[in-house]
Amino acid sequence: MKRGFYTIMAAQFCSSLADNALLIAAIALLREAESPDWMTPLLKFCFVLSYVLLAAFVGAFADSRPKGRVMLWTNMIKIAGCATMFFGAHPLAAYAIVGLGAAAYSPAKYGILTELLPPEKLVAANGWIEGTTVTSIILGVVLGGALVSVKISTLLLALDLPGVDTGIDSPAESAICVVALIYLAAAAINFGIPDTGARYPQQHTHPLKLIREFAHCNRVLWSDRLGQISLAVTTLFWAAGATLQFIVLAWAEWALQLDLSRGAMLQSVVAVGIALGAAWAAARVPLRKSLCVLPVGMAMGFCVIALSMINRDILPSGGITVGGVTIEWAMLIACGLLLLVGVMAGYFVVPMNALLQHRGHVLMSAGHSIAVQNFNENLGVLVMLCVYAGLVKLDLPVTFIITAFGLFVAATMQTVIRRHKQNQREHDAMALIPDGHH
Repeated sequence: MKRGFYTIMAAQFCSSLADNALLIAAIALLREAESPDWMTPLLKFCFVLSYVLLAAFVGAFADSRPKGRVMLWTNMIKIAGCATMFFGAHPLAAYAIVGLGAAAYSPAKYGILTELLPPEKLVAANGWIEGTTVTSIILGVVLGGALVSVKISTLLLALDLPGVDTGIDSPAESAICVVALIYLAAAAINFGIPDTGARYPQQHTHPLKLIREFAHCNRVLWSDRLGQISLAVTTLFWAAGATLQFIVLAWAEWALQLDLSRGAMLQSVVAVGIALGAAWAAARVPLRKSLCVLPVGMAMGFCVIALSMINRDILPSGGITVGGVTIEWAMLIACGLLLLVGVMAGYFVVPMNALLQHRGHVLMSAGHSIAVQNFNENLGVLVMLCVYAGLVKLDLPVTFIITAFGLFVAATMQTVIRRHKQNQREHDAMALIPDGHH
């Protein structure tokens, strides 16, 4: 890999770490304000709304100037959103500003890979990027949970500047200050991202022209035999993953009696599995065989359903003692299942993401293809989060929600597999990938 690739990874790590730590801090703010439970998944809704509303514009923006500079500017927008949350803006509005920066950041982050690396390195590069992103999610969620915990927040709130009223009065506010420092570190790393020298034709600036161009790119990718399959899978993955974040928190509180801090730690188990699965796929799945991983996605849905059967009240008491600390059987089984779900998710999404990037780069510019991908994936996130918020507002049991969620994932993957087989019967879609692209 070229040296600039590792700088991109470092910048992505810090920015994503802050995004996920800030989510936990925002949830803590909502709970401090005694907001209704259905409002919690709307945090993610507000974050990803910009991905959908600005999809027609951010691709052209990313292609109009060096992507390292785009990543820097959009990271500054995230810092502004973090600041507004600290100074009293509603968490939903403030996190929406952070999402605005993330929406413009993403086409530059992924688009620069196709400029910097040859196609045969895209699966490996995506494995590294997904592994880095997932590691940042793990540590970000853990960091956010730790920062709002009683022990750490007490230490942070005890730090005072002589003669200065910092205005930091709650665990959530102290967590937000730490997150802002991480965003600043990401911005500093952005300065080191190289200019790849890639330049695209003059981009349209008229909104209607941009919307028509985006709609054309969207139709092209959905009409492509490989593009439509990979786009459907990555859309399902991100929509399901965003919803699973909140399902795990609610399930951990119901089944394992865990508070927000410890529930957030449990979320990280899924992320560890995704990192392992992503690394496994990067090492073993060449681009030409990427579609062979589709059945793994269907199996993942059934593993999620198994979570509904775990409850500390119905499982035997006791567990395994490590270093004087007893880990209950329910917790061990839950961690094992969540880890398996993560491994499956990482293993099937990385090849799909690489295939989608390859087809997008062949059919259109890097920035436009990533913008189309983000639009579809985050539209799926919005729909699934709205459905989940509605189910929570109806006060349906967590077990019902988990079972319905798992069945939906499995059924959708089965539909995608059938569609791929139909494409294969009509035309040899894999012939679209040259033999040299491994």
